Amino acid sequence: MQLTTTTTGSGPRHVGLVHGLGASAATWGPFIERLTATGRYTVTTVDLRGHGASPRAGSYRVDDMATDLVQTLPSGLDSIVGHSLGGAVLYRAVARLAPGRAVYLDPGFALQIPTSGLAGRLFWMVPLVSLGIAQLGQARASAAARAAYSPETRALLDDAKKRFDTRMAVGVFRDVASHPVSNEAPAVPSTIVLSDQSAAVLPDALASQLEQKGWQVRRIPGIRHDMQLEDPDRTFAAVEDVL
Repeated sequence: MQLTTTTTGSGPRHVGLVHGLGASAATWGPFIERLTATGRYTVTTVDLRGHGASPRAGSYRVDDMATDLVQTLPSGLDSIVGHSLGGAVLYRAVARLAPGRAVYLDPGFALQIPTSGLAGRLFWMVPLVSLGIAQLGQARASAAARAAYSPETRALLDDAKKRFDTRMAVGVFRDVASHPVSNEAPAVPSTIVLSDQSAAVLPDALASQLEQKGWQVRRIPGIRHDMQLEDPDRTFAAVEDVL
């Protein structure tokens, strides 16, 4: 599927941005402002299938989203940044896209959700309830952070929510949880940036294992999962040298 893209800026370094579940290309706005203000970057954002202005689909498998990314973004970009679900999608596409560097912001690499055995069967019997309970703490923290966002940023999130195909949510969570990232060397030079809520999407043990395999792991203390919205200045500062 060809995704909707938006390109901003005219700098010599070309960066791709891939948003998370329920977001859109537009929600990168505050982060893009920091990039383009330097004059060094051209930034291309995508709306994943079922998000923003991209088409809805009959399937929302993460592998299909990764193929969409390969069909849409040019290969050989200087860097590509993926947040949350966008990180999981980018991981599956990165070898084919071959950017100079991949940057993952709290990527969905290994969700702390049961997928097998009795616990898995019970969890997925009523997935909407189970997911709601599992994410309750993070949802409360995210709601508190959102209250401090600017009216413009909250408007971007509200618009993204209206355009989001909510039918995909349960399937995407199950797909990502069932196919965690392997403990192996990165396909391209890769940097992971973790927030205080990162354990829900990338457990500390796996982060340490990946670091031993050659992944660069960084942390921004005192920040929540949607780091690029909560504090775009600190997030940009954390990755500026690798973009």
